[in-house]
Amino acid sequence: MHGAHRRARRTAALTGAVGAALLAAGPVMVLRGRSGRKEIRTELAAQRIAFPARGLPAHLARLAGERVETGPHAHAYAALIKDHVARATGGRTYAEITEELHATGDDEELAELRQTAFMGETLRASLLSAYQAWHLTTLVTGLGALLTGVGATLLATVGPPGADTRRG
Repeated sequence: MHGAHRRARRTAALTGAVGAALLAAGPVMVLRGRSGRKEIRTELAAQRIAFPARGLPAHLARLAGERVETGPHAHAYAALIKDHVARATGGRTYAEITEELHATGDDEELAELRQTAFMGETLRASLLSAYQAWHLTTLVTGLGALLTGVGATLLATVGPPGADTRRG
């Protein structure tokens, strides 16, 4: 009986320690997720990117004139750039144009096309990175909220420190 009581106390202490750790880590994650989201918005807004007022493909028409300040908007604008680059390059990629340029020698028009493809893909990659970061902030915030809840539940289960864990 004495051993069972000692095990119960150790289990309660461990549960309390894990609960306290989760309760401490959860809010930190929520705050970091929210501050990350704010930083993404600030950085995107600083670029002053806006969707054209007209001439957008049908699937982006609802965004006409809007500024790119969120992850989903960054993703949509990256799709717009993809369409523009594909039109400008005839569907060829930077690598394909580079290969063609090396095969044909010194072709100024092809070199300019390669530069267009490079710049478009670089901008697109930056916007897609912002979109991915946006999702990560969502994940961190959600996990932080979950950890906070689990930590609070564990602490409520074991009761205050020094409480008698025997049921009786």
